[in-house]
Amino acid sequence: MILATMPNDHIDEVPALSRWTRREFVTRSAACAGWLAAGVPMALAQNPGIEHSPLTGRFLTHVSVVRVNQIEVTPTRSIGEDEAVDNRPEDIRARRDAFARGCPDGRMTWAVSWLALYDTRKEYQEARRLLASYHDRYGDEVTFIPGGYFAPMYDTRENNRQTIHKALAEIAKMVGNGYRPQCLIAGFLDAENQRLLAADEGIHVCQGQVWSQHGIDNGDGDGGICYPYYPSREHYLKPAQGAVDFIDCVCLDGWTCDFLTARRNGFEGGFNSRLGVGPIETVGNLGTAAGRKEMMDTTAMHFDSGHALNGFGFVTGIWETSIKHHDDLAWWLQAVRERWPDTRVVTEGEFGLEWRKHYTDNKDLNYRFDEKGTGAPGSEKNLEIQWFMNREFRLALLRDWTKDELPLAIDFTRYDLKAEEPHTLQREWSLMNVLNQKGTRPQDKPRPLRQLPPDDLRRILARYPELKKWS
Repeated sequence: MILATMPNDHIDEVPALSRWTRREFVTRSAACAGWLAAGVPMALAQNPGIEHSPLTGRFLTHVSVVRVNQIEVTPTRSIGEDEAVDNRPEDIRARRDAFARGCPDGRMTWAVSWLALYDTRKEYQEARRLLASYHDRYGDEVTFIPGGYFAPMYDTRENNRQTIHKALAEIAKMVGNGYRPQCLIAGFLDAENQRLLAADEGIHVCQGQVWSQHGIDNGDGDGGICYPYYPSREHYLKPAQGAVDFIDCVCLDGWTCDFLTARRNGFEGGFNSRLGVGPIETVGNLGTAAGRKEMMDTTAMHFDSGHALNGFGFVTGIWETSIKHHDDLAWWLQAVRERWPDTRVVTEGEFGLEWRKHYTDNKDLNYRFDEKGTGAPGSEKNLEIQWFMNREFRLALLRDWTKDELPLAIDFTRYDLKAEEPHTLQREWSLMNVLNQKGTRPQDKPRPLRQLPPDDLRRILARYPELKKWS
């Protein structure tokens, strides 16, 4: 079962103009103007009290990256290895064939780097032709990836804005027929450029954060929510608190990870904090059997208990074409469809716009996750982690479920507090305040709930009164 392609515009039913009195028209028009100036979606401005049905179902998105250099941090600077030999047309065909074997009626997203967009070699000319044909034939999404995942860490906001604008125009020309992608794949992207993506480019979905990444690769970004949200103008990891700081761009995670391994900082303890559905960390490090098991166990966290708790499940991953693992992709997609046949395998833009249809702001965010360890390295079988994520805060509780012990709070991040992104180029783009799961600061010591500041404890229990038994 596949979602139909969603339009770029956010359309909701509005009261017929003929049913408004002149006073109502003037009042609503003034209100809409104020809300729209603050960046609030048209549907919400026209119907601030409108009720939307919650999103339901299971959703999987797969993104493949086509690039020249491993990390193209700016259009003129690259670090890492040249991977042109692993991004040839035959590699792209092999990736698309593997995706089709695993999910014949699914659609995927292709993210093309700056150098891959402009490389004049015959191989890259053919690669671009292939991607355009995949959009025409399968409905795949073709979009841009700036900065090799780390655009705000290596270049200014203004330079990144210009790069994104030029690249999106090149993508449109490449695919042709008036094509426009529905999302941007960015790894990390600052709040202002997510705002401009919606306001100037008309794109309302951005894979704009890598949930819980810290101490690994070339950028740090812990402190956010792993499911969709509208970011705040203050900080890309902070969900907007209201009309004043609202950005009308659905921010999505890039990698679904095992929550227990993800609590660690980098490779702390000899474990990989990014273990989840990605092939490098799973099959590449653990072997085929154990690696594929962890991919499915991580998927089940969202499609079994997560689906029951939240009403929908979302699993996503970005796999570079250069890393191969095509057979692992085909196997995983087929196994997912066999176990959860209602899974909708769609493009990144389709999923984000589907979520956007159901939620016009963050007030109803209330994501919950409950995982017991899978037994993979760093995911201890005797441990259970619970996550609570909403507009006001996120909270993580960790306990040994085999013993009669109180859980410890390992993360409490408040989103009602003022937040600010870096003003200079640096790798640290996290949002940390009261307590952070990575344990990188002196105050980040796990503690019982009752040892949190009284105001914070009241805040938690007001939203989750069932936690009183542990306070």
